[in-house]
Amino acid sequence: MSDHQITENSTGAGKKPALRVTFDSRLKLEFHGSKITSDAGLLAYRELDAALGLTDLGENLLSDGRTGKNTQHSMVAQMRQSIFSRLAGYEDTNDAERLAVDPTMRQVVGGRATEHTAASTSQMGRFETEVLTQPGNLKALTKLSGKWIDRLRNASRCGN
Repeated sequence: MSDHQITENSTGAGKKPALRVTFDSRLKLEFHGSKITSDAGLLAYRELDAALGLTDLGENLLSDGRTGKNTQHSMVAQMRQSIFSRLAGYEDTNDAERLAVDPTMRQVVGGRATEHTAASTSQMGRFETEVLTQPGNLKALTKLSGKWIDRLRNASRCGN
């Protein structure tokens, strides 16, 4: 039987080579009924983000005054969790507890979340209401959106 033919197993899941994304080659896309996510479409957004380096631009712009246990997740990881949860249709941080263990969200967030969990509701609440609202970070967010536009323009010029 060739690698591209589907073989059925006892759970009804097909057996074929796993798909991989380039932002994290350890990530395999396969069907396993017991490990499920409703947000797998975020992987395409994260792939684009990685190709263009959009969220990584925030690392040097946002200032992080957190200390101790409040630094489990980097600023970029929390920014990703905030952005990608909104892209998935979650309006606020109320769903962060469930998303913290979601396999797709953990991969999209990256860093510590890939091996453990993404940020909790309280961590995301603090990030969005205390960290991002600091005057310096508000200015940085304004600059960040301009940098994203510049990055997209440059990428489209290179692609033509």
